[in-house]
Amino acid sequence: MTLPLIAEHPLRLLLYLITTWLALGLAGLPTPRGGRLVARVLFPLGAMICLAVATIAAIFLLTGHAPQTAILPFGLPDLPFHIRLDALSAFFLLILGLAGAGISIFSAGYFRAGEGTAPGLMGLQYHVFLASMALVLLADDAYLFMVAWETMALSSYFLVTSQHRIPEIRRAGFLYLLMAHVGAICILLSFGVLQGGSWQFTFDAMRHATSTLTPFLATTAFLLALLGFGMKAGLVPLHVWLPEAHPAAPSPVSAMMSGIMLKTAVYGFLRISFDLLHVRFWQWGVLVLAVGLFSAIYGAIFAAVQSDMKRLLAYSSIENIGIIFTGIGLAILFETSNLHLYAALALCAALVHALNHSLFKSLLFLTTGSVLHATGHRNLGKLGGLIRRMPWVATIALVGTLAIAGLPPLNGFVSEWLLLQSFLFTPQIPHAFVNMFVPLGAAVLALTAALAAYVMVKFYGVVFLGQPREASLSEARDPSWLERIGLLWLAIGCIAIGIVPQLAMRPAAGVTGMLLGQTVATSSLWWIAPIAPQQASYSGVILLAGILGTIGITFLLVRLLAHGRLRRVPAWDCGYPHQTARMQDTAEGFGQPIRHMFGAFFRIERDLPTPDDIAPRYRMRLEDRIWRTLYLPIARATQKIADMVSILQSGSLSIYLLCSFLTLIVLLVFVL
Repeated sequence: MTLPLIAEHPLRLLLYLITTWLALGLAGLPTPRGGRLVARVLFPLGAMICLAVATIAAIFLLTGHAPQTAILPFGLPDLPFHIRLDALSAFFLLILGLAGAGISIFSAGYFRAGEGTAPGLMGLQYHVFLASMALVLLADDAYLFMVAWETMALSSYFLVTSQHRIPEIRRAGFLYLLMAHVGAICILLSFGVLQGGSWQFTFDAMRHATSTLTPFLATTAFLLALLGFGMKAGLVPLHVWLPEAHPAAPSPVSAMMSGIMLKTAVYGFLRISFDLLHVRFWQWGVLVLAVGLFSAIYGAIFAAVQSDMKRLLAYSSIENIGIIFTGIGLAILFETSNLHLYAALALCAALVHALNHSLFKSLLFLTTGSVLHATGHRNLGKLGGLIRRMPWVATIALVGTLAIAGLPPLNGFVSEWLLLQSFLFTPQIPHAFVNMFVPLGAAVLALTAALAAYVMVKFYGVVFLGQPREASLSEARDPSWLERIGLLWLAIGCIAIGIVPQLAMRPAAGVTGMLLGQTVATSSLWWIAPIAPQQASYSGVILLAGILGTIGITFLLVRLLAHGRLRRVPAWDCGYPHQTARMQDTAEGFGQPIRHMFGAFFRIERDLPTPDDIAPRYRMRLEDRIWRTLYLPIARATQKIADMVSILQSGSLSIYLLCSFLTLIVLLVFVL
């Protein structure tokens, strides 16, 4: 695959690669139990295709290639499939390729025969999932978009329910599929409004039709898009499927869903709100900003009190999606105020964070998969001390936890720093209400970042530090070499973007240039100065050099001044003679301050021991108030309506004939 060929025919090459994904999935069907074929051949080849997709997308973005379009000989007679490759789709294809490569090579060593779905069938579902996400990003009409969107939902549903014999997993899969279809209906209705009565469903036709939409119809399309894509992204209060589906799915599938699939929702929302819609209102920005900030703080609070590794990371995904939508909301506010440079800065922060999140969240989900395979536990209360038994995983997980906590010089710091810089320019927005509201948003974002760091201290400390809480943990071992390669690939991405932020900002500049006509990328590879160097600038290289220099000088001073005068003694035991695992802080202990401070967010049920208990235990269950106050009433009302309608299904022929007759009368009266 030569550079001239990529530059000349990127769209054609991407179609070949997507077809190859589908072929790899089908190749495992003749031998569904052939785990070695899937693990040693199909998943590594899938990882290579991911790398090829990322390479094509990166070259397309960095060369400033003009958009490419094509019409495929598929679909309906008068509604063929249209595809388009532009800067926006290329950026999210870059996310898919980079994260997908690490997840795929990890999956080659992770999936084993006898764990749920047969390996051959798992390979088909996995590669169809990848191909459908790529087609979502390339679709240039509503028909292909919805076909690919539903294929993505169904393939991911089967992956989530790979261990379908467990009732809890079946329930989680049903909830996920239900929410996915409700969101798809909202997206379909949004496309119906965007076509503006032209009955042309290509995105190009919608771009022309939306110029004549009334403000009411434009707002309706925007709100439907926010509802539909927000449901897939996991925005609060549409998030209830996410903390259920992620723990149910195998860890590589959780990584794929959180790291990549959630970003297709971000892509779809950007496509409609910045590309298809020609008009935007500042109230839209306030709404998206408020929803994003609330989702961010809500996810961080709930992550802090979880005792399940994967539920903790699932709520953390809600937090990070909220941060991304916060940047999008700021971009809409700036853009509607004709502050295009600041809009580009906020949108660049959102895009870079989307890329960063795909790397460090995929990395963390994969490390939990390694821990789960090695120990059989995902409950934090049964782990501990794994840094001695799994040093490779512990080292790589440390990179992911520092990155997601937003600490320099890793990639999470870059995007959060850019977003905080965007907040500094909000006083220039000419709206008094916004100027009063936005500083509170900046404070919420800072609190979210602090809580995220708190959550990651809990996650890493309880899992890897201290002493093992179970005797069986002594048998834990680091994963296979294929899994290590996948983890290392994602960790290198976190480090590289943190040290050289332009690796992410320059591709994002192509998107901001396309959507806003403005970029914030600088000519220097080592520095980022989003507005002006005298106001704010950052260099990961210089910061890393300072950190390493400080460590080196400290080491030399200790060796020179204190060498030979150090002695090792036992750690202070707080007056307790026996240092056991029971003396360590627990996951519940870490979350107790958050439960007290933000108790209004939770519905807490406690099982207190009685004086007659031989082995007293204190148990506590935390519930999401939104689930009980919003979704359970809807579920009960739906069930009552279904029970009423079920009377018609009594099996009586006379009732069926009566219903048909009444329906005919109604149609004659109201239609004719």
